[in-house]
Amino acid sequence: MRSILLRILGTALLMILGGGGLFSATSPLVFAQEAGASAREAQADADDDEKARFAAFTRALTNVKLAGRFTFSADDKEPIRDEYTISSVVKVGAADLWIVSARIRYGTVDLTVPVPVEVKWAGKTPVITLDDVTIPGLGTFSSRVVIDGSLYAGTWQHDAVGGHMFGKIVPITEEHREQVPVAK
Repeated sequence: MRSILLRILGTALLMILGGGGLFSATSPLVFAQEAGASAREAQADADDDEKARFAAFTRALTNVKLAGRFTFSADDKEPIRDEYTISSVVKVGAADLWIVSARIRYGTVDLTVPVPVEVKWAGKTPVITLDDVTIPGLGTFSSRVVIDGSLYAGTWQHDAVGGHMFGKIVPITEEHREQVPVAK
């Protein structure tokens, strides 16, 4: 019984693919061409989605302040106020690399530096990723920061110290724009 079913299925498949029967106008070559066209359309849609995602990320992090708080993972103290000014983000090459021009202020340090980061995507949500990036005169940094609309949250590591960070992304208007020193 089983071999009869296999023969019937095999014959039907040959008729469909081999040019006999109801679908004789459709050859394997046509199926392959249609599959190739579908793949090209899917790639074009993916490229359009990627361009839209990149454009939205660039808009979200151009001329903004990340105004929030950070903690130290080694203690239970209250979060400390924190602020970063980002003037621009620029995609570099075909990989996940971006350059974030950020003003860093803490203690006696006040400078704007281009920081190379990777941006990974969790669906349409960008995750800024820093892995042991040394910024001359400041130290070595690692972080994972999720950008979710007008909010951000993540973890940070500066040399041997680390913790959490979170807050709001606030646009900088022309009348509120500070003179940002240029890193030398």
